[in-house]
Amino acid sequence: MHRNGGQVLVESLVALGATKAFGVPGESYLAVLDALHDTQGRLDFINCRNEGGAAFMAAAWGKLTGSPGICLVTRGPGVTNAAIGIHTAMQDSAPMIVFVGQVGTDMIGREAFQEIDYRAVFGTMAKWAVQIDAVERIPEILGRAWVTATTGRPGPVVVALPEDMLTSLTEAAPLLGPARITEPAPDAATMAEVLALLSAADRPLILIGGCNWTQAGKTTLQTFAEASDIPVVCAFRYQDQFDNFSPAYAGEAGVGMPANVKRLIAQADVILAINVRFGEMTTDGYTLLSVPVARQKLIHVHGSDREIGKIYQPTLGIQAGPNAFAAALSPVSGAWAAWRAQARADWEAGFVLPPQPSPVDMGIVTAHLRDVLPEDAILTNGAGNFTVWPNKFYKFGSKARLLAPQSGAMGYGLPAAIAAKIAHPDRRVVCFAGDGDFQMNCPELATALQYGAQPIVLILNNGIYGTIRAHQEREYPSRVSGTAMVNPDFAALARAYGFHAERVERTEDFPAAFDRALASDSGAVLDLDISPEALTPRLTLSQIRAAALAKQVKP
Repeated sequence: MHRNGGQVLVESLVALGATKAFGVPGESYLAVLDALHDTQGRLDFINCRNEGGAAFMAAAWGKLTGSPGICLVTRGPGVTNAAIGIHTAMQDSAPMIVFVGQVGTDMIGREAFQEIDYRAVFGTMAKWAVQIDAVERIPEILGRAWVTATTGRPGPVVVALPEDMLTSLTEAAPLLGPARITEPAPDAATMAEVLALLSAADRPLILIGGCNWTQAGKTTLQTFAEASDIPVVCAFRYQDQFDNFSPAYAGEAGVGMPANVKRLIAQADVILAINVRFGEMTTDGYTLLSVPVARQKLIHVHGSDREIGKIYQPTLGIQAGPNAFAAALSPVSGAWAAWRAQARADWEAGFVLPPQPSPVDMGIVTAHLRDVLPEDAILTNGAGNFTVWPNKFYKFGSKARLLAPQSGAMGYGLPAAIAAKIAHPDRRVVCFAGDGDFQMNCPELATALQYGAQPIVLILNNGIYGTIRAHQEREYPSRVSGTAMVNPDFAALARAYGFHAERVERTEDFPAAFDRALASDSGAVLDLDISPEALTPRLTLSQIRAAALAKQVKP
């Protein structure tokens, strides 16, 4: 049977298990769009408003489901718009495949209209970048892309599709299904060494990260940590991968890392790091563990051999998947009960906050959300100081999820919330967004409307780029430049997109407004009046400025 390349590609994606593809239509891959006409209900095309939003949705899908998020974009401007999502998926270690149109093979190398050398542009940004130059190889390359995106350290793959590869006919058969590849697992001798190192510790610590945990793997690790009485810290924006209600949970190592978490990492004598890539945020700028050999004994477990020893030379490096490794653990014991108990107590103490200097007190708001949201709620956010509320003051149980970018990309939260609502239409999805962050991708509200995937969006509206203003006041106090914003009427804008929307100007008005948001069948946008002074939970903008000015005064 002869098929064109577009049909082979789409039929292979269906066989691999893809059910949604996020994108913006483009003339460079019309044959793929045509093939998608025949897969509605099995593989649906989600028509987004910007390729950046589409790529964020695909990245979030991969992070949430563990299956590659599929993104379809056109050549040149389309894929350069999508680059932010590709970069985010790479830093998040999230599986994703981006298919991008390309000029015909007879024009490549001439700088034809919208031509880009995708292997050169994305070779260092993605896990793999490839161009299909023979239609018969579509199944082969697609199979490799799927495996590459999901194994080792998961990540994004960019596949360039020259137009003639999509329209040419071939007898090549589509893939029949995904390859079954088991996680690498540790051997018994290695596990004996791991348990011996932990047993000999005075202050052991478990540090975990990554998005490719199974529920069974997480449960098994929790059982081990609790039975062994060892505290657990999650890497930047992966605190949803361990039950925060467990007595072993002790916090998140990320931006604005609390002093108690810094102490845990710095004072630990043995660190069992599972599925962690040791980014800047998780290590407080690589200061909590000295480079290249940490003072702490380090057991580094990762599915990719390229992550082990990349920054820190471990005492013991183990190439193993997180779930297979967790399954191989057995409880240990030692005289560290007080160490674990203090770690937990310090984390719990962090939830005690002073009143916030703002019309809407986010400390009270977040406490209310902890009380009323279901145990399987999905929270999302982009980037900005406002993320401290979902990232530091919400407690994620074993069924809750957090979709937040390790890349610190503004504009991620809303597309991620839409993707989450498409993946799980019956679950409660709440997006936290700053006013600047929200405006990066607010047209995706139309995508949410079109596909009936409307989350609840909380806009923390303080009229400034808060994170940049905070740094500006620290470095150049009282010299405001480029960080003030004039915003639209967000409630009116959201209503134009078919959402229930309200402006909330007082803390005491929030519970009733949120009840109305929960009751709305069209999703909701709540525009919260936040003072610029309330930049951090314990430090006002004026205090930041005053401290900086005091440093400038010479005795």
